[in-house]
Amino acid sequence: MRKKTGDLKLMQALNRHIIFETIRNSGPIARNKIAEKIGVSPTTVASAVNELIHEGFVSEMGAGISSGGRKPILIRYEPDNRFIIGVSITHLGVYVAELNLEAKVKLKKFVAFTSLTQEQIVNQTLQEIDSFIKAYKDLKGCLGISMICAGIVDATNGVVRYNSKLNLRNVPLKQIVEERFSLHTWLDNDVNAIVLAEKYLGGFTDHDHLIYVRVGDGIGAGIISNGHILRGFNGGAGEFGHTTIDWAGIRCHCGNIGCIGNYADWSGIYSRILSEINKGTLTVMLELANGDTKQINHAVFREAIQAGDALAIQLTKEAAIHLSAGIINVVNLFNPQVIFIGGELAEGNSLLIDQIRDIVCKQSIDFLTYGLDIRGSSFGSNDELIGAAAIVLQEVFGFSVGVAH
Repeated sequence: MRKKTGDLKLMQALNRHIIFETIRNSGPIARNKIAEKIGVSPTTVASAVNELIHEGFVSEMGAGISSGGRKPILIRYEPDNRFIIGVSITHLGVYVAELNLEAKVKLKKFVAFTSLTQEQIVNQTLQEIDSFIKAYKDLKGCLGISMICAGIVDATNGVVRYNSKLNLRNVPLKQIVEERFSLHTWLDNDVNAIVLAEKYLGGFTDHDHLIYVRVGDGIGAGIISNGHILRGFNGGAGEFGHTTIDWAGIRCHCGNIGCIGNYADWSGIYSRILSEINKGTLTVMLELANGDTKQINHAVFREAIQAGDALAIQLTKEAAIHLSAGIINVVNLFNPQVIFIGGELAEGNSLLIDQIRDIVCKQSIDFLTYGLDIRGSSFGSNDELIGAAAIVLQEVFGFSVGVAH
């Protein structure tokens, strides 16, 4: 009896998902047309639609065209009736945003961290979420809070296990946030969330081998292999920025030597910029920053590349060489269909992506680069927040994503 009850609930959930997807993709659509389209009974459709209306995911609108008899009432998807609060904890600060059910950013803010102690980072994150949600009269339409963070994240238990730059160790962030705000909370690694978004929101649902490499204030990789997010035994798969490319190189804050991040993330590039300026190297970046080196940031660097600045172009090419050394290994290990290069340093930086594509395709195993697509992110500067939304939408809409360990 229990098995039959379980099978019935599973079938009801599956039918509801199919009905919901039909409304999302084919609406506005009448109930009888949904039943005809997917081959289920009108009663099953009516029950599922009533639930979806009650939950605010769909609504009734005007009558459709009748083929005889009473005109049917059309059902449409309502992506703005519910919303998600997305939170992205970066190496510099925290983003908090409102996103609708199509992962469109409606409102967002960024606040830089004032301290890099674990307690202060957690407290400031809570303060910013609190400040953000106080603007709402009520949170009835909120599906929950979806958080992403760089580093090793135990998504199952909602714990940030390790982030060397932010000095985070074993932070039960999901539990802390749920207890503080009484809202359902999700937590995942930033690039795992973004690669999920690329597959299901970026138009790559027919691709099962995707890698997202994020290059900004840190470097990481999210991997979908055989249609599954690759997390690893402790949730640490994809720590691409801490793979070694030079055993005689710079000591990393993680304790390793010669990590890619020391050469190709923003802190490494910024250090080179300061070093070259101190040597007397001329660069338009100083002019763009009004002579203040502290004002040189990702945007200034990208603008300098567009202006043909020799130093910015040189450093971009050097970063591409370092990144490509790691990406070649990734290609040879995972044989992906698509590699996305995203993050602050890659956004609008076609030179970086072109250089990486050229090096990787020349130096990887020939057969493994056949048909390989190396491209920029689909989502630009909102990639992290859209990734956060994708985690929730995966659960609500039932994306067919497994978890490979």
